Amino acid sequence: MDFPDGTDLPVTLADVEAAQRTLEGVIARTPIEQSRALGRITGSSVSFKCENLQRAGSFKVRGAYNRMAQLTEAERARGVVAASAGNHAQGVAVAAARLGIAARIYMPLGVALPKLAATRGHGAEVVLHGHNVDEALAEAKKYADETGAVFVHPFDNVDVVAG
Repeated sequence: MDFPDGTDLPVTLADVEAAQRTLEGVIARTPIEQSRALGRITGSSVSFKCENLQRAGSFKVRGAYNRMAQLTEAERARGVVAASAGNHAQGVAVAAARLGIAARIYMPLGVALPKLAATRGHGAEVVLHGHNVDEALAEAKKYADETGAVFVHPFDNVDVVAG
């Protein structure tokens, strides 16, 4: 896959190794489990990385924390904003709480109530907006532009992907 800058992959091994160092002691070291049933079905070895055991319930806390740990003090003071229907929202909320950064998360109307409650429970301010994640993302970007809060994209950022 080619990216606009001509590289094949914008995230390098060095980026991933740096993220690993940043995340050391912050996130849980989760096990890898083999699935004999799926292995038989596919005729290969199938493994699961049990990221559901992370505090936020998914791997998303890795990228959110790695991204937010790179922020300057001035950026941290402005807070962060994100949009998600669940896992990224919780990851940003957990990372923000751990780093002492204010977080505003836009979630679509009709978001699953457990996801909403968990995001709020991790300390983030939640704003319900739009009927889907794309509408929530647009509003989060607008908020970032208007306030200077740092937008934490759910996937389109080297630090997020490296995490």
